[in-house]
Amino acid sequence: MSKAVNNIIKFMIASDFVLNLGWGLLGPIFAIFIVQRITVGNPLEAARVAGLAALCYWTTRSVLQIPIGRYLDKNHGEKDDFWFMVIGTFIAGFIPIGYLISSQPWHIYSLQIVYAIGMSMVFPSWLAIFTRHIDKGKEALEWGIESTFLAAGAGIAGGLGGIIASIFGFKSVFVFVSGFTFLAVILLLFIKKDIYPKVKEEKTILAIKPSVEP
Repeated sequence: MSKAVNNIIKFMIASDFVLNLGWGLLGPIFAIFIVQRITVGNPLEAARVAGLAALCYWTTRSVLQIPIGRYLDKNHGEKDDFWFMVIGTFIAGFIPIGYLISSQPWHIYSLQIVYAIGMSMVFPSWLAIFTRHIDKGKEALEWGIESTFLAAGAGIAGGLGGIIASIFGFKSVFVFVSGFTFLAVILLLFIKKDIYPKVKEEKTILAIKPSVEP
């Protein structure tokens, strides 16, 4: 990653890469997992479960993201944004373990709702912090780096997910997803000291903005 990119942006991109690398592992095998573990060999029922699971996730996330974003915007400073981002990612880390012990469709639906709650906390706060700390004059470059790493993580994971499942089984994939998610949390903690404190004046926030690396 370019040395001209500041540390906050670097760690946020690294965390996002790891997070998407982990969850991308589920892409090739999640529907198969539902067929084998939840609907016990019934592919039509598995399709219904997968569809309702997606509905639970996207509906919950769509409902929650705007009010969460409004709440975060009411508070100057970034400590609330930072902890929403960290806690939301932390919550997501337990979801793959929940899949492992699931045996009924409602288990999957419930986990999808909890996952959506976590990611509803992550997305508005992550985007807000990234936007504030992006280096002036390098907006296209740094969003391009983020998009590139995001695509790379998804691509790598798409290839590895099926391979890992075929060699080590479903359990190993879910453990990997959980592990990568918690690693993403750890990477976010490296930017804690650079987060803007909670202050009342916007110009005070700008005055303490970390300098960009040469």
